[in-house]
Amino acid sequence: MFESLTDKLTGVFRRLAGRGKLTESNIQEGLREVRVALLEADVNLIVVKDFIRKVTEKAIGDEVIKAVMPSQQIVKVVYDEIVALMGPADPTIPKNPGRPTVVMMAGLQGSGKTTTCAKLARLFMKKGAKPMLVAADLQRPAAIEQLKTLGASLGIPVHAEAPGTVRPPGVCRRGIEEATRLGCDLVILDTAGRLHIDEALMAEVKEIADTTRPDQVVLVVDAMTGQDAVNSAKEFNDRLPLTGVILTKLDGDARGGAALSLRAITGKPIKFIGVGEKIDDLQEFYPDRMAQRILGMGDVVSLVEKAQETVDRDTAQRFATKMFKNEIDLQDFLEQIGQMEKMGPLQSIMGMIPGLGSAMQGKGAEMEGEFKRMKAIIQSMTVDERKHPEIIDGGRRKRIARGSGRTLPEVNNLLKQFKDLRKMMRGFNPGAMAKMMRQMGKGGRPGMPGVAGS
Repeated sequence: MFESLTDKLTGVFRRLAGRGKLTESNIQEGLREVRVALLEADVNLIVVKDFIRKVTEKAIGDEVIKAVMPSQQIVKVVYDEIVALMGPADPTIPKNPGRPTVVMMAGLQGSGKTTTCAKLARLFMKKGAKPMLVAADLQRPAAIEQLKTLGASLGIPVHAEAPGTVRPPGVCRRGIEEATRLGCDLVILDTAGRLHIDEALMAEVKEIADTTRPDQVVLVVDAMTGQDAVNSAKEFNDRLPLTGVILTKLDGDARGGAALSLRAITGKPIKFIGVGEKIDDLQEFYPDRMAQRILGMGDVVSLVEKAQETVDRDTAQRFATKMFKNEIDLQDFLEQIGQMEKMGPLQSIMGMIPGLGSAMQGKGAEMEGEFKRMKAIIQSMTVDERKHPEIIDGGRRKRIARGSGRTLPEVNNLLKQFKDLRKMMRGFNPGAMAKMMRQMGKGGRPGMPGVAGS
């Protein structure tokens, strides 16, 4: 995400760092480039002007120009202002102690609202909530069936009524009553959208809000629509008591205009972001982490959290043990590919690793395709062949190629790569790795020796 903006900003900072001594003149020149980069990223003009004014006030001063490393000081000033622009963080849905917490979801058609309802339910299920979905989008009959299907896949109840004889406010009211009877503590209302904002849409969502008095009114907007997302958010905010925003399709947004403009224009926090199509691809939004990614610093905290959430600990431990003994086989290789796929789109994961996102820009889809080819080949092998690749002779290779739909050279290449990996592992020093792990266990953090753990 934000690849285009990240490339432009890191380019500006690289050029500033190459100047050696910084002056007010070349700082001004660099900030003009930052301004152009933000405008090209479709950031709101008023937001850009205010942002550049604040950065300029802090960057052009003795504290920065006379600093030991002035170019890094400027990066810090820009980072701090991006965090302030998108913050403070508020990825919460406070629990109502007396009755089910009601979250009303609003937004235009095509923003991914119905899917996001299920994703939000899934996110809070992992925190121990017992949610119910209410299908109140009667404008689009397919939305009701879609929500039922999503609810069934998650094992959560969905309140739905036949369209034509009922009105959305009544459906929502009865859905909340049913949730109370079933002991659900979170109710998510999927309301209707339109292709554009009109009086009928606003009257309907306002009536639902007046009838149900939701604890949260959350707007779902498509990040890829840029300023259109910001403009529609402003109109919704003028008519509804919005408490926050969910930005969807952020994984496909190379510019970042909506994310950088929404808070400033609406005054409402971005609570969650959609970063993929899978049901688990909804994340809590933290401005500081997003600012790090925008400036090419990665997001190690989110990467670790994602790994802890998705990677099976027993499988990882077993793989590590076998790796130390140089006993990994193709079945282990297949399991590791599966673990990586659980973590989400590869390009998004690479973007969390400092310095890797921009270096590997556009390579994520290519690498995912390679993983799929590898999986197909390994899955066409017998269990014995996976555990003992050395038994795979010419005849077996031809059978595996036919069974996987891949070519014989692709099968040969995979087996060669695996053989090379095993050879490389023979030179691996488990003692040195164990020593490093022991040192980390004494309070240091990975990659930050000497820094106390929190």
